[in-house]
Amino acid sequence: MQGFLNLNKPAGWTSHDCVAKVRRLLRLKRVGHGGTLDPAATGVLPIALGKATRLLQYMQQDKAYKATVRLGVRTTTDDLEGEVIATQSAAGLTLELVKGFLKQFEGKIQQVPPMYSAIQIKGKRLYDLARAGEVVEVPERTVEVETIEVLDWRGGEFPEIDLAIACGPGTYIRSIARDLGDALETGGVLAALTRTRSSGFDLADSLTLEELTQQLEQSLFQPVSPSVALGHLPSVTLSADQARRWCLGQRISGDDTLVKVSTLETSTSPVQVYHEDGSFLGIGKVISSTSGVLLAPQMVFV
Repeated sequence: MQGFLNLNKPAGWTSHDCVAKVRRLLRLKRVGHGGTLDPAATGVLPIALGKATRLLQYMQQDKAYKATVRLGVRTTTDDLEGEVIATQSAAGLTLELVKGFLKQFEGKIQQVPPMYSAIQIKGKRLYDLARAGEVVEVPERTVEVETIEVLDWRGGEFPEIDLAIACGPGTYIRSIARDLGDALETGGVLAALTRTRSSGFDLADSLTLEELTQQLEQSLFQPVSPSVALGHLPSVTLSADQARRWCLGQRISGDDTLVKVSTLETSTSPVQVYHEDGSFLGIGKVISSTSGVLLAPQMVFV
């Protein structure tokens, strides 16, 4: 059992809970996830199975969410899971006004992660420090938000706005909700969150835990292959002899590969490596040397 599972995480489960459940269902020791989701959030949670856990670092970093932001409310956790610390009527807000403020959250922005998050400060998780009542300064970080699209607006004393957000790694949607509320001077929290895309996996293709259980009972489950999960990376194909030498840790000359390595840009970017029979061998790196362009092993999968 080697490959990936595109899991639709249920609400109320931690990402670790999901990994533990999958481990039990598949009777597999090596299981890992790509990108933590908060317990209240649902949606795409990429899970690596068996040796594929070593490939998580090479997967796409793109993420997309459907988020509901409630305005006029502030909480300790920046979502509805925390204690309400302030409320005020935001009935005067309009969709057009809020749209104007959303623009400042697109592009490369500075963001302070929520106090209740898994980020470590001096070796301790922020949420552990927050639960212990310790007040620490959380440093800003640079994140990138590609697009924010308005999906729906519901006015009232505590209006809600549904957003489609595409962003890079490390972006906290709770922070966007909080900061939007601060910019509007009403307060804001994340009321609901579904991750619609992560690491190249889409929500439409995901499996719930119930669906996974049914497929396993009917012997229908097939993991997503590394070639699909790593499809964003360029690839090279080696002959049987080259593959044998490459798997032993040897560098392969670009002049004698079946697919010319020299056609790829020499960089630190990883490339997929395949045997001529189509089997996936691992991850390599194209490098320049005094003897020319070489394909060096970076992670041997077999």
